Amino acid sequence: MNTLLGPSCHEDTFTRNNLPPADQWPELMLDRPEFQYPDYLNVAYELTDRMVEQGYGDRVALIGNGRQRTYKELTDWSNRIARTLVEDYEIKPGNRVMIRSANNPAMVAAWLAATKVGAVVVNTMPMLRAAELEKIVNKAKVRFALCDSRIGEQLELCQKRSAFLDQIVYFDGTVNHNAELDQRAMVKPVTFDTVKTGRDDVALLGFTSGTTGEPKATMHFHRDLLVVADGYAKQVLAVTPDDVFVGSPPLAFTFGLGGLAIFPLRFGATAVLLEEATPPNLIDIIQEYKATICFTVPTAYRVMLQAMDEGADLTSLRLVVSAGETLPPPIFEEWVVKTGVPILDGIGATEMLHIFISNKIDDAKPGSTGTVVLGYEAKVVDDNMEQVDPGVVGKLAVRGPTGCRYLADDRQTKYVVDGWNLTGDSFSVDESEHYHFVARSDDMIVSSGYNIAGPEVEAALLSHKDVSECAVVGIADEERGQIVQAHVVLNEGVVAEDALVKRLQDHVKASIAPYKYPRSIVFTENLPKTQTGKLQRFKLRT
Repeated sequence: MNTLLGPSCHEDTFTRNNLPPADQWPELMLDRPEFQYPDYLNVAYELTDRMVEQGYGDRVALIGNGRQRTYKELTDWSNRIARTLVEDYEIKPGNRVMIRSANNPAMVAAWLAATKVGAVVVNTMPMLRAAELEKIVNKAKVRFALCDSRIGEQLELCQKRSAFLDQIVYFDGTVNHNAELDQRAMVKPVTFDTVKTGRDDVALLGFTSGTTGEPKATMHFHRDLLVVADGYAKQVLAVTPDDVFVGSPPLAFTFGLGGLAIFPLRFGATAVLLEEATPPNLIDIIQEYKATICFTVPTAYRVMLQAMDEGADLTSLRLVVSAGETLPPPIFEEWVVKTGVPILDGIGATEMLHIFISNKIDDAKPGSTGTVVLGYEAKVVDDNMEQVDPGVVGKLAVRGPTGCRYLADDRQTKYVVDGWNLTGDSFSVDESEHYHFVARSDDMIVSSGYNIAGPEVEAALLSHKDVSECAVVGIADEERGQIVQAHVVLNEGVVAEDALVKRLQDHVKASIAPYKYPRSIVFTENLPKTQTGKLQRFKLRT
């Protein structure tokens, strides 16, 4: 098992000290030429100063809040902030730095700057409240935070309750630069000697979303942040400097950080950042900036399809990526028919950093999550870690150049077994090695002895003309153990009535095996979701 760590520059050794024991690591597959990096590597330098050295200085790197930033401007900006962090706030390599902000260029500049000084960044999103922030602060022992000056209240409440958070410094997330960090940075030189971090130094703590109880922090090295670009983004997305990225996932999550910062900056492309990334806003931005790549969730693509009927022009798109939830075949099929643009469903995990199984531009199929991404291996296994036959449903196991390393967490041994990462998803794989999502392993519904996958029922319902969104869960039933319950959002103008319940049930029976139909249908105006667009089915069960 390849767990030999390279040299470190961290003066504060907290993260390296709290890596899992070597025998609990996943097997890391780093032999490919694409993933050979020098012993000393700083990902922030590679995404800014290095790009300027390579001639991208005058190209637009970031657009947001009414302003464009070139690669040279982003490099200078992040270098000034880096100097400020070291000279004014005495941040040392290995210190954890929390960043709290919506998606905007200032957040990207702060993340790059903190990474340049060798800090371990903990990105968080505005929706989190003081109690949630406190858990993160305490888990990572965060003493210093950078925060958008418009959203400081909850972090200040957290500071009052935390034994660790000593200092909050504000930056201006708009273009005014009126906050403390901006004022101090403005008088600094635009050069900075980036800290010589080791490729195996922890650069990022990614906290998992959608969980309950104590949060889990996943530890990602500087090389990991380049691996996902040099693997997935290069092989699957084929990014070029002419691409313009847009999307809805928060930069605070690894899906968003990859898709809206690392991937475009690695290849000299442009990212358009939205603080309010609703589907209508996405549509406007795609049209205004001629975006070529979009990252969002399946329900947003359904809204975008409706907007096309009303005259929206999305022809600039070269491809779109769907994640967060599995992509229902009806949305896939309607998107391809209407646009001709590849829609690439994929699966990733915070533990793995980014997407590791994906459809490809020339090989995208409805109802399939695709094939493994460059450098990864996957298999479907039973409870004994034995590989099952094609077509049989089991647990998804994956390994590759990235893998799960929880920060001081006993749950490491549940996620990593025999060197494989167990993602918590039920899958099958066909003879052509295309993987098919069935359900989250804890979302399988067992009714009268039958295993029923909620996403399959959801796909059937979504193919009905009256259904806008839906979520399917299992609820307790004396006779059957569980029954299938569907929570349905109807299209505008459709009346929720008893007769419609019967029509929807009959539609499902005609689409898939009749025993899978929802015996209970609840009409609702909206569905509970995380900010990344994942359905929170546990809320529907209660």
